[in-house]
Amino acid sequence: MSIEELKIEIAKKVFETDDENLLSELDMLLSHSEPVVLEELPKHVQEGIKRGLQQAKEGKLTPHDEVMKRYAKYL
Repeated sequence: MSIEELKIEIAKKVFETDDENLLSELDMLLSHSEPVVLEELPKHVQEGIKRGLQQAKEGKLTPHDEVMKRYAKYL
């Protein structure tokens, strides 16, 4: 998976969630200037990251053009 595909997958998941805690943690991570160590993240965040990576390995991805069509109204 390219970095651009990863960004799109993350953006898609952000748009799909209403979980305020998750969004707050994501904001904290993205605002953090030091490297993040997976093992230092909350357990549920680690599990989500691992689940996303596994889905990517299994090819459970959405093509870039489809994501762009779906979320064009938000961009």
